[in-house]
Amino acid sequence: MVNSMTGFAALKGAGHGVSWAWEVRSVNARGLDLRLRLPEGLDDLEITVRKAFSEKLTRGNVSLGLRLQSNAANAAAGLVSDQLDKVLAALKIVEQRAETIDLHLTASSAADVLALRGVLDQSDQAETDQTALIADLKAQIPTLIAAFSSARADEGRALGQILNEQLARIKTLVAEAALAAVERQAQVAENLQVNLKRVLDNSEGADSARVAQELAMLAVKADVAEEIDRLGAHISAALDLLAAKAPIGRKFDFLMQEFNREANTLCSKSGSTELTRIGLDLKTVIDQMREQVQNVE
Repeated sequence: MVNSMTGFAALKGAGHGVSWAWEVRSVNARGLDLRLRLPEGLDDLEITVRKAFSEKLTRGNVSLGLRLQSNAANAAAGLVSDQLDKVLAALKIVEQRAETIDLHLTASSAADVLALRGVLDQSDQAETDQTALIADLKAQIPTLIAAFSSARADEGRALGQILNEQLARIKTLVAEAALAAVERQAQVAENLQVNLKRVLDNSEGADSARVAQELAMLAVKADVAEEIDRLGAHISAALDLLAAKAPIGRKFDFLMQEFNREANTLCSKSGSTELTRIGLDLKTVIDQMREQVQNVE
């Protein structure tokens, strides 16, 4: 089963005077890079989130964010009226002074005012509410991970289909290469005989056995049977990986390097137009497949 490193999930909730929204997305990476953007003061939650995602994921550049928003009733209940009056009065003085020197200030929002120290009550009750809030947020983490994993699995199924189609194309090309290699054997043998005769006719005193041995070695070096056999073995290994349940991305990436190496060797030893054409087609499909493999977890 193929899992993609690309995925997205979102989850919302509310309680304890606030509402919140989770959002997690990922792209491909060599390892697991988990980047968290959480509100300040939630260190305990960050530890839990990081541990939970690290246990479920092995690779990917994962970005997770959490946004909290206080509701109006909660904010009003926690307001420190005296401090709020002082802040508003100070803001008015600042704006008036700025006008006298023709300085235009950006307007402050209600959220900006509430964020100022002392405007909201930070009592023991508020701390108790935060503890309960963190507990509820932690309880949502398994649901968030399940939704995120499902999204990556959906992407993986589409990715697996593409890889299977590309493997089928490679298998067809390898079969064509094997047939072309057989068909060129007669021509190779004829060329060796012609070359042997040419060398002997123009090399007085040459050892015919030694010359024949050298030509035979050249013929062996030009043989592509081993490359074709190894390509067939790589296809079988790739199909096994696609059927595996564990993460396969790293192994698949290494296997694609071996595919590419054999295709390069096949092209360099082809010795015929048809075999060269097949080899180039192989390299093209292998390169396309390698791009897809980069997204496999």
